[in-house]
Order: sequence, then C-alpha cells, then structure tokens
Amino acid sequence: MKTKLFLIATISILSIFVSIIACKKSNRTVPVQFVITDKPTTLDEVNIHITGMQVKINDDNAGWISIDAKDTTVNLLDLQNGITEVIAQDEVPEGILKEVRFILGSDNTVVESGASHPLQTPSAEDSGLKIKIDKRLEETLNTFELDFDAASSIKEENGNYRLDPVIRLVPE
Repeated sequence: MKTKLFLIATISILSIFVSIIACKKSNRTVPVQFVITDKPTTLDEVNIHITGMQVKINDDNAGWISIDAKDTTVNLLDLQNGITEVIAQDEVPEGILKEVRFILGSDNTVVESGASHPLQTPSAEDSGLKIKIDKRLEETLNTFELDFDAASSIKEENGNYRLDPVIRLVPE
C-alpha cells in the first residue's frame, strides 16, 4: 500500500514539474522573410519609401519587434507578374506571427502620365501600415509574400494622391 501511495505521489509531482516546464516561455528564434509584389494598375509608378518593418509575435498585448529591413524606395509596379523583392529578413521569437507593419519614410510618389506627384501616407510614418498575419512560425525559413495592391490603394482627389493601403498575404 505504501509503495502504491509513493508511486502515485511521485507521478503527481513529475506531472506538475513537466507542466511547469512546458508552460515556460521559449527563447528560441525562427527565421522570417517578407517579400512584396503588386497587382497591375494604370499608373506609371507607385514609389513607396520603406524605412523599417516591425512584427508582433503571439499576444496582441505584446510589443512590436523591429526586424532587419532595407531602407529603400520600391516602385511597386516593378513587382508585377510574379516578380517579388525581399524587403526584410531576420530572426524572431518562435510562436504565432500576429501582425507585421511597414514604417514609411516621406519620399513617396506617384507618377501618372509622366508627371510625378507626392503621395500622402497618413499615419504610415508614425504608426505604420499594419497587416494581420496570424500564422504559426515554423523552425525553417518562414517566407511571407505581401501583395501591395497599388490599383486599389491609391486615391486621387483634386490632383492630390493619398495612400489607403490594400495589402494582403498571398496564400502559400
């Protein structure tokens, strides 16, 4: 009887210990990569100045994590018909990638009929352009292709151009 009680107690203690270890937060990282592409439009150019990127992992209350991104100006219209460009690649904590956001600079333009126009990007320079992802990250390279729909994203009013971004995650 004592042996049986000892065995039950030992199993219970081991179960609690294993549960505590399993609940402990992991410090492992996994590789991620973000590429962008574009859907066709009638504009000549849509130049977006990307100064940075950030990700949010796991919890909606978690902070944003800056990742290694090129500070570059991309003509979205060069990224059509299956052409993509890597804009960020880094290691991030493992878990669920909740959101990604682009931080834009001030050098954004639209070219229409050969004439260049400034492109207003409300709040994109401060809070960034956010895209919901909600995908579990694997241990191997996680590549996310983001389709920046320039045709639907550019609004023209009285000669002023504004970016109302339409960005979607391309299915794997």
